[in-house]
Amino acid sequence: MEERSGSCASQETLRPAAGRRSDAAPAASPTSPVLLDRTFGRDDITTVRHEVTDRLTAAGFAGDRLHGFVLAVNEVITNVVLHAGGHGRIVVWVTAGSAWCTVTDSGPGIPERLLGCPGVPEAFEVGGRGIWLAHQLCDEVTIATGPIGTTIGLRIALEPAHRP
Repeated sequence: MEERSGSCASQETLRPAAGRRSDAAPAASPTSPVLLDRTFGRDDITTVRHEVTDRLTAAGFAGDRLHGFVLAVNEVITNVVLHAGGHGRIVVWVTAGSAWCTVTDSGPGIPERLLGCPGVPEAFEVGGRGIWLAHQLCDEVTIATGPIGTTIGLRIALEPAHRP
């Protein structure tokens, strides 16, 4: 499995990730409870998008950054359905003022040629916008991929709906 993490500027090279948890996406802990943990398929995309929005709104987040994060999540889960076997697992949690999401599939992995920092898609190009949008909308995107599946991590610092 190969892993990429951080911003596009730091995604110059691939490095092995065998048996290694990404430092960029900490596992949920008792101090950061999981807001959503479920599997999804083709018929669940809209439901998952609404669940992510509802859970993060209930956790006190709102505004354009929240909507951008939800759009990035939607793009990643749609990619799983279209390109990685049709089903996956999503986990969402909040910690230290950031929303985190991991989306995992058991597809064939992302080809290396598509792992670089995504360029702006051509105007009439079909596809190629999902990961590009995620990079535009999130503060951090991580990708761990290989022949037995892919995990994409998304993080965005969100502004609380109500400041104290």
